[in-house]
Amino acid sequence: MKSFKTMIASFLLLSVAAISAQDQAEMMKKWQDYMTPGPVHKTFEKNCGTWKADITQYMGGQEMKAEGKAVFEMILGGRYMKSSFNSTIMGMPMEGFGLDAFDNITKEYISIWLDNMGTGVMHMKGKIDPATNKLTYLGKMVDPMTGKETTVKTVTTQADDNKMLFDMFTVDGTQETKNMSIVYTRVK
Repeated sequence: MKSFKTMIASFLLLSVAAISAQDQAEMMKKWQDYMTPGPVHKTFEKNCGTWKADITQYMGGQEMKAEGKAVFEMILGGRYMKSSFNSTIMGMPMEGFGLDAFDNITKEYISIWLDNMGTGVMHMKGKIDPATNKLTYLGKMVDPMTGKETTVKTVTTQADDNKMLFDMFTVDGTQETKNMSIVYTRVK
């Protein structure tokens, strides 16, 4: 058994040693490209700051209004945008946070969201339409009413440097139901 482990260790060391300097340089370049924030990350950075949130929830044909506050900041060397959110929803204090990313390899936007209104994590992937400036995410979350995963769609429109519009839908096949709208206005 010891000779087998020695043989495997020797093979691994020889394999690593056999990587040419050119291969090592190519590997390093790929990692550098992957880890270096690019133009999309700079776009996230433009949203950093404090925002007032005017919230409209749609439940059972009724609209419920609320106000909140969101703070956006870049973390981990400008690679991810963290959002922190506070409000009162259905008469209860609500706080949550999200992370938004852009993967330099897959060219996908990635978003996760967690809040105190549940114990799950919403995970979404998306694309931006440069013609309309709309970032659309599709993902999954658990519906507490059914106990099953449901498809979620969010659409964020950057109206200008000081205003963003956010809409959230549940998706059942081709049927979309709007659950929430938020108008974000930058606090100056």
